[in-house]
Amino acid sequence: MNTTGIRVAALDDIPIGEGIAIDRSITGTADHIALLRDDDGAVYALNDTCPHEVASLAEGWVEGGFVECPMHASKFCLKSGAVQSLPATEDARTHRVEVRDDEVFVFPGETP
Repeated sequence: MNTTGIRVAALDDIPIGEGIAIDRSITGTADHIALLRDDDGAVYALNDTCPHEVASLAEGWVEGGFVECPMHASKFCLKSGAVQSLPATEDARTHRVEVRDDEVFVFPGETP
């Protein structure tokens, strides 16, 4: 278990209302991880691939605590990964994130 997390980005690398994808070779996870910055500035991490179709959630729309998939507009809760709208029926996997001194750290596989 990694107690310090993996430094994956500077906070300024993630525009508010958008996301960036972190390659799985960096995180050691099966999927890339999407770092998503909500309109309040908070950062969340979900598996990047939408559970409905092969689309990048990092390329989706982030607003009001949710990310909307760019392919079919399924919405997922940033905090829990819970699916909010069809056509997706499966939740997105979340990962714990910490922001320290404007640096973003991910704890892959740890529940937020």
